[in-house]
Amino acid sequence: MLKTELYNLWFAPVTARCLEGDTLTLEVADEFCEVWLKDNYLDVLRSVVSRVAIRPIQVNFAVRASDAATTPVPLSTDRASLSESLPATQSGPVDRGAERSAGNRAAAPSSEAPRRQEGLFNPNNTFDTFVVGSNNHHAHAACMGVAQKPGHTYNPLFLFGGVGLGKTHLLQAIGHHVLAHKKNARIGYLSCERFTNEFIEALQNSQLTKFRKKHRELDVLLIDDIQFLQGKERIQEEFFHTFNALHDAHKQIVLTCDRPANEIQGLEQRLISRFEWGMTADLKAPDVETRLAILKKKAAALGVNLPEEIILFLANRIRTNIRRLEGALVRVAAYAQISGKSLDLETVETLLREILQEEGKVAISVGEIQKRVADYFDIRLADMTSKRRPENIAFPRQIAMYLARQLTEHSLSAIGESFGGRDHGTVLHACRQVRDRMEVEAKVRQDVGYLEKQLTR
Repeated sequence: MLKTELYNLWFAPVTARCLEGDTLTLEVADEFCEVWLKDNYLDVLRSVVSRVAIRPIQVNFAVRASDAATTPVPLSTDRASLSESLPATQSGPVDRGAERSAGNRAAAPSSEAPRRQEGLFNPNNTFDTFVVGSNNHHAHAACMGVAQKPGHTYNPLFLFGGVGLGKTHLLQAIGHHVLAHKKNARIGYLSCERFTNEFIEALQNSQLTKFRKKHRELDVLLIDDIQFLQGKERIQEEFFHTFNALHDAHKQIVLTCDRPANEIQGLEQRLISRFEWGMTADLKAPDVETRLAILKKKAAALGVNLPEEIILFLANRIRTNIRRLEGALVRVAAYAQISGKSLDLETVETLLREILQEEGKVAISVGEIQKRVADYFDIRLADMTSKRRPENIAFPRQIAMYLARQLTEHSLSAIGESFGGRDHGTVLHACRQVRDRMEVEAKVRQDVGYLEKQLTR
């Protein structure tokens, strides 16, 4: 019965609007439905559609206009009917990468370009909907400066921070602002993975000239997850020349990354130096006041009214990831809407058990990890920060560094500082050593597995 209710409420009203390149746009009834499907079933939808189309397909959502006459296209599991009912359009410089809500357009401007570009980005990812706090005000101000004067202020702009802290939101907010004030601006928005795939396709099809023209004649280039360049020498060379071409022409470049540029292993020094040419801004985990503001703003946008104690519970228990925080809010609100029951803290804790467990992992401090590892291997806590290097001390210390990298949001440099001022290269080496030994030594696997389990209980 519950499964039928879930289907009728969330999936039955969904229709397919169009297939542009490798992105399928699904039309939903309202923003609440969009957020709930994105947070709970995006991976499933992407997998099913890709299997039907026999190629990787990304899934985007669009809220159905209440006053627009639409002709729904039913979702089909038949490959032929999918390709026939959803005609592909030529892809342009904008990419809707994994879990990114953007679109495709042609590289050259046309009379249709301004209208088409309005749908490039998630309509919710604007500066107006971004909650500014002490954790992100510097990054927000830098993005505003870039959006107002692209190519003149902070070029390039390099944003970095952990998962779910708002990097993509700010990246798309820049795109929204530029489009609103420069209707004919040529904007390229894509993931680093998509840039790589397009380059490979261009090589295979002898279309490098077209590929370069597409990306080097933009006014604004927005690239998500630039860390995926690591270890790809040929792609790095291509991006190096694309970067230079745009920068020399005073065109704006904005990049996001999950770490500082100098911590991207396998990235050429010449790229690192260019990424650090302009402005670098980081996004940290929000404080409790910012988390409360985010929850209240999101609840208002979704039109849900939750008890204050529930909002406070979410703000206090989910501390490090804004995406996870908003997902928890949507899950709780959806349960209240479906069940029609009043919420209490016990019910909320049961609903969010998995999310709270995941949150508990990243709430661990490096100090806790050091103490637990030192106790387990019967060494002094001081040995974690000392310069002593006998095997019975050095390898447990490396295990502690590995666990700190796996279980916390700290950067390599920050972890190194916690281990007696060691540099990020030492931490990287420690992580590789532990991984290599785990692959071949059962005892090491058991030790690390046991410690990880104890720390995340």
